[in-house]
Amino acid sequence: MIIGLEGIIDYKEPTSLHLNVNSVIYEVFISLHTYSTIGSDKVRLHIHHVIREDAQQLYGFSQKSEKVLFEGMLKINGIGPKAALAICSTFTPEQFAGIISSKDVNALKKVPGIGPKSAARIMVELAGFDAILLNSAPLANSSTTEAMMALESLGFKKEQIAKALSGSLATDTPTLVKDALKQLQKL
Repeated sequence: MIIGLEGIIDYKEPTSLHLNVNSVIYEVFISLHTYSTIGSDKVRLHIHHVIREDAQQLYGFSQKSEKVLFEGMLKINGIGPKAALAICSTFTPEQFAGIISSKDVNALKKVPGIGPKSAARIMVELAGFDAILLNSAPLANSSTTEAMMALESLGFKKEQIAKALSGSLATDTPTLVKDALKQLQKL
């Protein structure tokens, strides 16, 4: 089982890349978030290896938390690798954790290939999964954690905070708190 690859990119497009690892070239399917984080030709990816009767496929992620999200989606009946990758491309793991904790079914319906039934099934089967995602998030995302703690100290509920933070694209704590407070005023 392949769990990680490090090599040089031979070819790259938004949904896949060809990775040269010691003169062996692998095709790796990636999310749009992973695509946007790749800055140089040398890359290290967390890999999920899918072995089927007719094919072997590699799915690569720049963050461990994104791989955890992908693998969590695969455990749901009716969600395959393409739909799981679409979810990873639409939401960051932190945004997805906010959607799960706030039970926002409408946000899930925005993912290509996810209809009302699949969205409802995801909500039911992933209750509590948001904590796993947030615990697997990298330390660089401590800003989100700090913002959540700051908003909790102001008396807001975790569900409201997660929903408010899921829409913000900010990366620093003060901006996250400001964005969330604007959203919380509307709720």
